[in-house]
This record gives sequence, structure tokens and C-alpha cells, in this order.
Amino acid sequence: MAALPFRPTPFFGNKNRAFWRLQLLGWGGAMLLRAVSSIANAQPWSFLIIVLIATITGFSISLILSVIYRAVMNRRPVVTWGVTALVLSLAVGLYAFIDSWVISLYRQGSDASFAQLYVGVFYLDLTLLISWTGLYYAINFFLQVEEQNDQLIRLEAQATSAQLAMLRYQLNPHFLFNTLNSISTLVLLKQTEPANAMLSRLSSFLRYTLVNEPTARVTVAQEVETLKLYLDIELMRFEERLRTHFRIEDAVRNALMPSLLLQPLVENAIKYAVSPLEYGAEITIEAQLVGPMLRVTVSDTGPGLQPGTDPATVFGVSSDSTGIGLANIRDRLAQAYGESQRFDISNRPEGGFQVVLELPFEAREMPQVPLSSRRPAPMPSGVSA
Repeated sequence: MAALPFRPTPFFGNKNRAFWRLQLLGWGGAMLLRAVSSIANAQPWSFLIIVLIATITGFSISLILSVIYRAVMNRRPVVTWGVTALVLSLAVGLYAFIDSWVISLYRQGSDASFAQLYVGVFYLDLTLLISWTGLYYAINFFLQVEEQNDQLIRLEAQATSAQLAMLRYQLNPHFLFNTLNSISTLVLLKQTEPANAMLSRLSSFLRYTLVNEPTARVTVAQEVETLKLYLDIELMRFEERLRTHFRIEDAVRNALMPSLLLQPLVENAIKYAVSPLEYGAEITIEAQLVGPMLRVTVSDTGPGLQPGTDPATVFGVSSDSTGIGLANIRDRLAQAYGESQRFDISNRPEGGFQVVLELPFEAREMPQVPLSSRRPAPMPSGVSA
């Protein structure tokens, strides 16, 4: 579809311009109707000058009314409507006086008195100014409601962003505590080289968290690479006890997801599956496309939930519970996707624990590359389809 050569803008995007457009359109239409009516009533063509003068008079009076109405619009209702009624009465009287005076000059020698002419044009001028006043207030009240609605939407978006940022930042102190505690242990054991290596990996991981906004979304491939930075740190602690497998489908590598969504899940798996077992455990991260949804599964071969444990009671049980990290992920998904997401925890049939996430599939658009310069994308290290 061809793009428009210009960017459409809302009619009331520029209120001042919209006001003058409506003024010219409204009073131009009123002049046209009065001109057609005068011609239909067999008035001479010279009477169109009277119609033009009456239109210019009404146009000018409405400009004065707009200044007054704008000043009293947001006052108390008694003040607003009281001043409006008073000013409108004076404006109609002035409008009818000018109209009847101009007509009397045009019809010199006519049998109609000035009072008769005044009454004759009064109702027409009253109708015009009352209609103009009603439209003025209706449009401005509508714009105020729209502005308040836009402001409410912006506030809700800001609140959601703040909530997402808080949930993301909540993860960092917990992770930092564990990592710094490991580094401290290495220093006490005078294992300087592993401590330096762990510090280097930690700096790389933290650099990533600083570069990316807390509410940003990244591709699955980027999330996997970030997760490997974290696993590099943990591998120095657990060595061969920590075994990881990645099964990422090619179709979802460019799928978008909240950043650092998987790190707390893997951290929980390490804490409750790898750490307590002498022989460690395997952790598997899978990502696949299931219909219109991106499904990510983080599973381990640890002990899993205790028999009889209701998964719904896991969230936020205590400071030692896996529920802290899981509740955080659940809240982040709810904030970002509402009801269009799924978060399940359960024991694996073959033993162990698993977390299944489903969120709407949305792929990041990749830039077009000439066929001659395209090359197969390298597979992230340690990731298999």
C-alpha cells in the first residue's frame, strides 16, 4: 500500500486554527442561507449587502463572546452560566440593534418603524448567537474531556512503566547479593583468578542491564545471550554440577519478550535443583512457536515441588521460597500482556520442576538485506534448534 504524501493530523490538533476554520465555515454558511432566503423572497440584489454586513457583525460579536466564554468556562457553574446568559442577552440586543439600524438606512421611507425592524431581526439573531454559543461550549467541553482522557491514559501508561521497572529492578539486588557473596568466598580462599573472572562476567552482565531500559523488550536470541552471561558466572561456582541445554526454534529467535525474564527462572532452578544436590542437575531452556503464541519452558531435573503441594500456593510464601522470583515474573507478564499470557508451574512427569510461559508472538522486523550480501546467521554458542 502506497504511503500518503503527507501525515494526517487531527482537526483539533491546532485549536487556534480549528477555531478560525469553524468560524469561517459557520458564518459563511449562515450568510449563504440568508442570501438564498432573501433571493427566494424576491429581495433586490442590493439586499445582499445587508446580508454581508449582518454576517460581519455577527462574526465580530462572536469573537468578543469567545474571549468572555473562555474566561468563565472553567469557573463554578453558577458563574459560568450566569455570565453566559447576561453576556448573550447583551450580545443579541446589540446584534439586533445594528441589524435593524442598517436595514432602516437601506429602506428609508419605509412604513416599518425601527421597533418593528428590531423585533423582526431579533429572533433570527437570537437563534444564530444561541446556536453559536451552544456549539462553542459543546466543542470546548468535548476537547476538555478528550484531554482528560488522554492525560489519564498517559498516567496509566506511566504507572504501568513504573511498575514494570520496579519489578525488573527488584531482581538485581537478589542476583547481586548471591554473586558478590560468591566472589567474597573466592577472595577469602585466595582464589584471585576465579574471583577476577567472575567480576569480569558480572560487569558484562550489569552493563547489559544498564544499557537496556527496564521496560524494554528484546529478542529471544538476545535474551538467551544475556542468560549465558549469567550462566557463565554460575558455572564458576558449580562447574560440572550445572548442566544447561538450549532448544530454541529458528522461528522464534526474533520474537520479542521482556528483557531479563528468564534469569530469575534459571536462578531459582539453580537454587532449588543444582545447589542442594551433590551431583547437580540439568536445566533446559526451550522456546517454540505454538500457534500465535511464543512458548518458553524452563525445566530442571531437581526434586521439584513436594508431593501434595498446590502450585497456586507457591507464590510469595516466604523469603526462602521460589515464589519470590516466580511471582515477580507472573506480575511482569500480567502488567505487560494482561490476559493475553499464560504462566504455569508444575512438576515434570519424568521428575523435576518446570515453568511454562506463553505470550503473544511478535517478531522484530529485520532490515532488508540484498540477496548478494546475505549470509546464514551464526547460531548462538551452546544453542541448538
